[in-house]
Amino acid sequence: MQLYYHDKLFDGTHKDKTNATSAATANPTKLAPGSQFGMLVVFNDPITRDDKYHSPHIANAQGFYFYDRKDTYSAWFAFTLVFNSSEHRGTSNIMGADLMPEKTRDLSVVGGTGDFFMARGIASLQTDTFQGQYYFRLKMDIKLYERC
Repeated sequence: MQLYYHDKLFDGTHKDKTNATSAATANPTKLAPGSQFGMLVVFNDPITRDDKYHSPHIANAQGFYFYDRKDTYSAWFAFTLVFNSSEHRGTSNIMGADLMPEKTRDLSVVGGTGDFFMARGIASLQTDTFQGQYYFRLKMDIKLYERC
């Protein structure tokens, strides 16, 4: 299953509040100036079948990520894909390290409900676009190897 994950980080301005899908809830530490180390972001991001933000949302990714390295951009993700479409119903839980300098990163699918009951597998992420600190899109290729 190939999906696109869209994240619009709230930048602190009133005009941005309506369109934002994520917000930093903890600021970066001062341990590594110039890095985002320690910043925690909570999100409710739309998931689409194609790379268009305004395409129909087939799910939402609800969860958080935090930047966990001082020397490079790297984050740890934990989120649930909440499906509510004519194609899929239920949830899929995904978590793991997002080693951003790598072209492809694999996160674990660790369970789910509904159509994804007890699912296991891998969600391979690729950064599809990155616009500064405030918008990125990930291409997710999800391969499930166990469904009960």
